[in-house]
Amino acid sequence: MESETGRVEAFSDGVFAIVITILVLEIKVPEETGSALWHGLWEQWPHYAAYVVSFLIIGVMWVNHHTIFIHLKKVDRPLLFLNLLVLMVVSVIPWTTSVLAEHLDDGDSANAAAILYSAWTVVYALAYLGFWWYVTRVGHLFHEHVDRAGARATRMRFGLGAIAYPCTVVLAFFSAPLTLVAHFLIALYYAANQIPIPLVIEEERLENASDLMK
Repeated sequence: MESETGRVEAFSDGVFAIVITILVLEIKVPEETGSALWHGLWEQWPHYAAYVVSFLIIGVMWVNHHTIFIHLKKVDRPLLFLNLLVLMVVSVIPWTTSVLAEHLDDGDSANAAAILYSAWTVVYALAYLGFWWYVTRVGHLFHEHVDRAGARATRMRFGLGAIAYPCTVVLAFFSAPLTLVAHFLIALYYAANQIPIPLVIEEERLENASDLMK
């Protein structure tokens, strides 16, 4: 079964890697030449800003995904489909990033682009939350050293994105640049404040093992 978790994680890592690569491919080479090239490079600042934010968001998602899988000893069919749902949602991020970057400095369409970008973050926050709730619901997929009750207790903190990201949708109606800044700050929070999966201390593991042998 551990080989199965490794296979799923390897496939997922490949998707994350491709998605992150696509992000930078959306930044086009300026058409200007000579001294005008500097102006052309500066004109693309929305693409640079959107790239950095989305790269950080996807990177944090990959770290969380990796953290979960190193605590799993096996996978089952529902988890495979939930994992595919997460990957499907992640795969759309380069498109929403490109839309936002193209319209970030356009007063007429910036808000609509920011709403799209923020609304999609709500979708992948819910997809991730559903993935984690299934993993912790019974805890049958965890390694023995994982504190299953403790892992379930992290659900609400893990799901903070489902509260924070809808707030960015509201902000997007007023300011697209501030919405991008908000996403950057949320991503920084998750990057610096990873949620540890509680482990059973060695004494409890030995006690539980002895109880099973009786």
